[in-house]
Amino acid sequence: MAATRYARSRVGRPIVRRLLDWTFTVPFLLVFGLLLGVFDPLQRTARLFGQRPQEIVAGALQIGLVWAFRVCGTRIAIERSPEVKRHTPYIVIANHQSMFDIPILGALFFSNFPKYVSKRELARWIPSISYNLRRGGNALIDRHDRIQATEAIRELGRTAQARGVSVVIYPEGTRARAGELGAFRPAGTLELLTAAPALAVVPVAIDGAWRLLRHNLLPVPFGTRIRVHIGAPISRSRDENQLALLERVRTEVDAALRQWREAEAREHRSHGGWKDGRHGGRD
Repeated sequence: MAATRYARSRVGRPIVRRLLDWTFTVPFLLVFGLLLGVFDPLQRTARLFGQRPQEIVAGALQIGLVWAFRVCGTRIAIERSPEVKRHTPYIVIANHQSMFDIPILGALFFSNFPKYVSKRELARWIPSISYNLRRGGNALIDRHDRIQATEAIRELGRTAQARGVSVVIYPEGTRARAGELGAFRPAGTLELLTAAPALAVVPVAIDGAWRLLRHNLLPVPFGTRIRVHIGAPISRSRDENQLALLERVRTEVDAALRQWREAEAREHRSHGGWKDGRHGGRD
């Protein structure tokens, strides 16, 4: 009898969870759309007064987008090295799980004014985000034109070092849709390292962001937990081995992901093999 009740509760939980997802997705989408609509003209107005005012408004937008996910119960756990300083330029090398990696890192590195290497298509149709990509000093690349992409990354590196702003690059080249760490494609990152030799490298691992988009926002899983590891800056030297540096970053990212996955597996077992949305479990 007890076993029957337990089995019924297990069957009912996914249904309750999906209802919970949809209940909070609707207000989230309203808040998310409102932020994009409001910050587009704000950025355009700020840009009239110079690059830095626009950067501050764009940073506020990214903080707002991260805040919007709280409507869906999203929680972010951050491990941040105390050696990472405010108002300091870095090359941030991170794994890539979701388009929402960008506002998350933009919020966490707000005072470092991060710029991004982004595919050109994203600069065309998304309110606020596309404007920031076009006018915020980022590198827009054509994946089918290697020469153009290389020069755009080089220019971003030179400009970032000259202005004292940061750059975020995702060496995997594409999103890991199931959260697995892919191979690093070194070409773009090596160009960036060469163009900005004075900027220290900050390894970043992010996990859980892929779950936000596993249903393409319809719905957003309620209670998703995202973890971010921001490692200690790695100093640069003239005689550095850039490939070894990149492998060092990948090793640190992989170690953080493995540690989180092992902890999650233990937590999963402690819940009897079932996890609700608040722990970011699969459907």
